[in-house]
Amino acid sequence: MTLAPRRPTLSGELHHVAVVVPSIEAAIPFYRDTLGLASGPIHELPDQHVRAVFLGTGATRIEIIEPLDATSGVATFLAARGPSALHHVCFVADDLPATLAAFAAAGVELVDRVPRSGVHGDVAFLHPRAGDGVLIELIDRATLRDDPAATT
Repeated sequence: MTLAPRRPTLSGELHHVAVVVPSIEAAIPFYRDTLGLASGPIHELPDQHVRAVFLGTGATRIEIIEPLDATSGVATFLAARGPSALHHVCFVADDLPATLAAFAAAGVELVDRVPRSGVHGDVAFLHPRAGDGVLIELIDRATLRDDPAATT
């Protein structure tokens, strides 16, 4: 008897939405001062060629991403879509490595086959073709950590 591959499941919990901008410093005042979202520290992720900042807490989190150079995928995305474009939606996965394996077994196109380090925990991306053009990020609940400065 052959068992069917485990169907990938997520908790359905939205962690954040991300917006790509040409300048984090220029974007923060709108989200912080106009929308009233608390701003955390700016993080550099050199391996991903981006800087990122999270605003808000709890169920309301916005990640603002700025490319570090013109060769990154985020820079290409920004050039194609213009400033302040929705970049991705992030969901919490209860077991990210197992979820990725299940998605791969189900034929879902992945950007990452293994998790990588993100600002708030281990993350991986599903290819936009898998989400009808939407880039989906998954964050592992087991490695999830809040940014303590995001509440200031």
